[in-house]
Amino acid sequence: MLRSINKNILTGLITLLPVVVTLYLLYWFVVTTESLLGDVIRTLVPEDFYRPGMGVVAGLMVAFFVGLLMHSLIAQRLFSGGERIIYRLPLIKSVYLSVRDLLDYFSSEKKKEFEQVVAVKFGETGMQAVGLVTQTDMNHMPADFRQKDSLLVYFPMSYGIGGFVVLVPRSATRRLNMSMEDAMRFTLTAGVTGGQSSNSDDE
Repeated sequence: MLRSINKNILTGLITLLPVVVTLYLLYWFVVTTESLLGDVIRTLVPEDFYRPGMGVVAGLMVAFFVGLLMHSLIAQRLFSGGERIIYRLPLIKSVYLSVRDLLDYFSSEKKKEFEQVVAVKFGETGMQAVGLVTQTDMNHMPADFRQKDSLLVYFPMSYGIGGFVVLVPRSATRRLNMSMEDAMRFTLTAGVTGGQSSNSDDE
């Protein structure tokens, strides 16, 4: 009886948490943009002209135009200059780099570099773990960590935010016919949700 209750609670949490987190992020964006940009708009236009939601629309427009500007060389250089200033601030640099790397990992521009999902074999034990390839070019690795025919693989932790990165021989990996999104969902839920792509191909 107790085991059944715990299982139902766990299933409910797995179902609700993604929905709650998504709704919270949308709520945070709406409240933040409406509060900050809404006040700016009120100072620029007559009070009677302002309507609720203009701050949110302004936030989306700002994001859109920033995205357009980042395609220009001048904006990229200015942004790089700002990043170099942040890199000189010890605590802020650590937080910024962590958030930046996480967002870059899931961005559409970087996705092609990280689209490989592999199963990593543990010696002759027969055990395998699902991982995401984050680096295939060893020239990008620290000098003492470069090994030929190796891959840098990220293993997400189930039921948590985090994981660990391991340098593994390419021969110990087997490419899986699974998207990055399916692999993340599969590992974060400890396989409870299963995987949409069940076939695998040897690399």
